[in-house]
Amino acid sequence: MTTNDHATSIPDPKAQPRAFLEHLFNVAVQRALPLRNTAAFLPPPPRGRTLVLGAGKAGGAMAQAVEALWPADAPLSGLVVTRYGHTPPRPEGLPSRIEVVEAAHPVPDAAGLAAAERILALTQGLTADDLVLCLISGGGSSLLTLPADGLLLADKQRINRELLHSGANIVEMNCVRKHLSRIKGGRLAAACGAAQVVTLTISDVPGDDVSVIASGPTVPDTSTCADALAILARYNIALPQAVAAALRSGELETPKPDAAVFQGQAVHLIATPQQSLQAAAEAARAVGLPAYVLSDEIEGESREVGKVHAALARAVALDKGAWPRPCVLLSGGETTVTVKAQAQGTPRGRGGRAGEFCLGLAQALQGQPGVFALAADTDGIDGVEDNAGAWVAPDTLARAAVLGQNIDQHLARNDAYGYFAGLGDLVVSGPTHTNVNDFRALLIL
Repeated sequence: MTTNDHATSIPDPKAQPRAFLEHLFNVAVQRALPLRNTAAFLPPPPRGRTLVLGAGKAGGAMAQAVEALWPADAPLSGLVVTRYGHTPPRPEGLPSRIEVVEAAHPVPDAAGLAAAERILALTQGLTADDLVLCLISGGGSSLLTLPADGLLLADKQRINRELLHSGANIVEMNCVRKHLSRIKGGRLAAACGAAQVVTLTISDVPGDDVSVIASGPTVPDTSTCADALAILARYNIALPQAVAAALRSGELETPKPDAAVFQGQAVHLIATPQQSLQAAAEAARAVGLPAYVLSDEIEGESREVGKVHAALARAVALDKGAWPRPCVLLSGGETTVTVKAQAQGTPRGRGGRAGEFCLGLAQALQGQPGVFALAADTDGIDGVEDNAGAWVAPDTLARAAVLGQNIDQHLARNDAYGYFAGLGDLVVSGPTHTNVNDFRALLIL
């Protein structure tokens, strides 16, 4: 369904608030699907060959979009790596010309290492007559892993886990990843030599900074080795001595904007969080509900962002806010979860950013009548679980209390999944084959 489809097919927000919010989420996802967004940005076939390289959660769908749109009589080959379970079903009759492999996310594995080695090897022998189409989307930092000299895969896995649990934001994490890699931070573009490089990217980062998306393998990097060292020190993450020395000396510096390799290259953002939020807003307005996009760049601790959204929603519900009710408030961005250390014997909680946002939101709303909310990751996977996110209603706390669930305890152990699973309030979409980051919608009646 597009945002202009028949309003009669949209669930009634008053009678079916959950179904209505799930509809808005689906509209946002549909707006970001690669097949919808790729055609306008494809260059003409070159005199030589066309090589497709890529990485990210949307990689499989992006590859299929190129296969569907590229002239049948023009050469096309390549390799793209996506997350396990994120390769979409192949449409009947669509020839397979680009190989798609799968690897681990958010912590890299040997399959991702092998894919990155193969991708780098495919750049050998390229000429000025050749075209490299790079398909880049969120998740590529983990999926395209090629450790710098002196680092083992086990080192990269540990560093990734510690960054993920530290509360570091995506810019900080990817600064470190770029400087500890032989393929990220512009190095893939450098490996393509004289070939024309055209990057098509789907943004999953606040501000749509293409150097941050998947750690920018084909674009210049303005961060430095010193920045990476400072981030590692800030979060108390250790490096092998030889690698730390290489960072201090600048030996692991990334290609900068003035590097000749980037001259004449093209980068296109084919889908962004703001576009998806606007599509959801239009879908709400189609049934007469005013909708407001707060921002597509919201960052911070997920639970704290949830509390801020709760304060805005409560003000509207009590007729003291900036917007009259009924209305819909929408936001996006990339929040973080700082995983708390647990006492020995205490099971670690399960969940991701969207679920933890919902915990903080529900805790702060305290059952406020008339406020309903959904938060989900647009790739369909919240962290490493099987849900996209969760749903919050005025009776969330009361229903949980009947089950003996205490929201404060679940927050203390970062256990959003356990809390909302017990209520039947997980949002489960399965992999969506795109990724424009967090989606949050609050319905205030």
